Amino acid sequence: MARRRRPAKRTILPDPKYGNIVVSKFINSMMLEGKKGVAERAFYKALELIGQRTQKDPIEVFINSLENVKPLVEVKSRRVGGATYQVPVEIRPERRQALAIRWIITHSRNRNEKTMFQKLAGELLDAFNNTGTSIKKKEDTHKMAEANKAFAHYKW
Repeated sequence: MARRRRPAKRTILPDPKYGNIVVSKFINSMMLEGKKGVAERAFYKALELIGQRTQKDPIEVFINSLENVKPLVEVKSRRVGGATYQVPVEIRPERRQALAIRWIITHSRNRNEKTMFQKLAGELLDAFNNTGTSIKKKEDTHKMAEANKAFAHYKW
């Protein structure tokens, strides 16, 4: 645990195309080995594909799918008297968003489509429709917290 001051939050500039900070965070999380241009290209192509498939505003679809994936509670390990308990705790909004972004990217990389923008578009559409593996991950997290509700009094 840090004994000094907390580091200042870094401000992230909004992305150039949509002027949205969440989009910028998503692209930064997608990026591998510092290749931001590749990540941007894949993300914007995925949004174009979503726009063609749904006939809706792709940014709205993206934001809604992110909202659908955001978990409300998670379990944290807490050691009490030699036993380890899985204690359910609520999640801060920043972590909630970070988890949703991470899950969508991870599960889109594991899909079977050919290119990354197709994988990402598929995962975002699945999340928009409340199906898919990232939604399943959220539900599993919630089930785990529900199952361990008896240990909620160990919150710290």
